[in-house]
Amino acid sequence: MVTVRIWDLPTRLFHWALALCVLGLFVTAELGGNAMVWHFRFGFCVLTLLLFRLAWGLFGGYWSRWTQFPLRPSAVAAYLQGRSMLGWSGHNPLGSWSVVVLLLALAVQVATGLVSDDEIANVGPLSFLVPGKWVTWATSWHKDWGQSIVLLLVILHVSALVWYRVKKNISLVPAMLHGDKLLPEPVTASQDHFVPRLLAFVVLMLSALTVYFLVTIQP
Repeated sequence: MVTVRIWDLPTRLFHWALALCVLGLFVTAELGGNAMVWHFRFGFCVLTLLLFRLAWGLFGGYWSRWTQFPLRPSAVAAYLQGRSMLGWSGHNPLGSWSVVVLLLALAVQVATGLVSDDEIANVGPLSFLVPGKWVTWATSWHKDWGQSIVLLLVILHVSALVWYRVKKNISLVPAMLHGDKLLPEPVTASQDHFVPRLLAFVVLMLSALTVYFLVTIQP
């Protein structure tokens, strides 16, 4: 057995930051009132993180790249049939799909939030850019179906972690804390030193600036 760095620090920080922001979104949505100020802030943070992850999937740590997500139906079939896990040292096929679907659901949720209007006190910063009927649809989706879908996906994600721990005696959480996995054979390790971490910081700052300019567009 060999220890291999699978998840680089930027990917790990992204994972936990996104989890905290999504939790914050649910809590502030339930509280309503003045908490909605923070609801919007958490939403902007989620958008920043999504932009960062999109870019980091292109040139980030080896196992964080989109090219290492085994999304093909053949890969899913191989996984379900219990074939070798060596090629899935990062996300396995089902895990890859769960990540992609969750990120897409969050992207839709953030997008609808940006153009929503509850006609009381909360208006998305980009609602003036779209027709009124789109604003009505986005608001309805954001508050009902969108929120329910994200909640369901989060529950499935956590349930999968519990299932692996209980049924397969495999704990997936530690690797997302320290970055390493114990594998039967050596595989390509993710680069996780000063240079890629600095690059990740630059990408994050550019993502944050993009979101800032986006949400401060004036009518």
